Amino acid sequence: MSAMRLDKYLALSGERTRSEAARAVRNGQVRVNGVPARDPAMKLADGDEVTLAGVPVLDRSFQYYMLHKPAGVLTASRDSRAATVMDLVPEALLRRKVLPVGRLDKDTTGLLVLTNDGALAHALLNPKRHVWKRYIARVSGRLDEADAEAFAAGMALDDFVAKPAKLAILRAEEAESLAAVELREGKFHQVKRMFLARGHEVLALHRAAFGPLTLPDSLQPGGFCELTAAQVRALQDAVAKPESGEG
Repeated sequence: MSAMRLDKYLALSGERTRSEAARAVRNGQVRVNGVPARDPAMKLADGDEVTLAGVPVLDRSFQYYMLHKPAGVLTASRDSRAATVMDLVPEALLRRKVLPVGRLDKDTTGLLVLTNDGALAHALLNPKRHVWKRYIARVSGRLDEADAEAFAAGMALDDFVAKPAKLAILRAEEAESLAAVELREGKFHQVKRMFLARGHEVLALHRAAFGPLTLPDSLQPGGFCELTAAQVRALQDAVAKPESGEG
C-alpha cells in the first residue's frame, strides 16, 4: 500500500462502496494506527493499520465467498427473464467482478463458490485438477448395490463416458431413495443423467461439499459468507497439483 486514500482502501474488500466507506470515516468508526480518522481523503502509508468498528481492515486484491444457492435461481451473471445468483450478491462485490466458480442447475441447491480470483477459479474447473464435489440426491425407486457398482465403474452416457464416482446409499425404499454422490467431473446435468441411466429420476439435488469446503448448516438458502483465510488456502492446496488417480 502506498499513498492510497483511506476511503478507497476501505472499499477494496468489496464489502462497502466508497461512499459507505467515507460515511464510516465521518461517523468516527475508523481508526488508523489506533487514532480516530475523520478525513476520507486521508493518505495511508505502508504499514498503517486500519480498523473499522474495531475490526482490522486488510488490503485484499481478491475476494472469496460461499453462497447457499436456493432452488429456482440460475447460475449466471445476468438473465432478463429469471433471477440469478448474482442477484444475491451485494452491489459492492458486483463492482469487484466476483463471479461463480462453475454452475449448479436451476433446481439444484447448495454450495457455490464465488471469487474474482480468475487463476484459482480456472484451476478449480481444470479437468486435470477437478476436486471432489459431494451431492445429496433424492431419487425415484429403490437404489441397490448394483447402482453403486455402476457409479464406481464409470458410466457410458450419450455423449461421454462419466468417470468413476462414489455412490453411498443413505436410505432405500420402494418409492424413493436418498444417496450421497461424490464425483470429480461437473458436466451438464451429470448427476441426474447418471441416475437416469440406472432408471432413477432425480427428485431433488443438493451440493453439500466442494473440495475441502462443506456447506455449514447455519448458512440458510440465499445466505452468503466470506471464506476464511484457512478455507482459501485449502482450496489453493486442492489444486496445487493434478490428481493422478480417481481415488
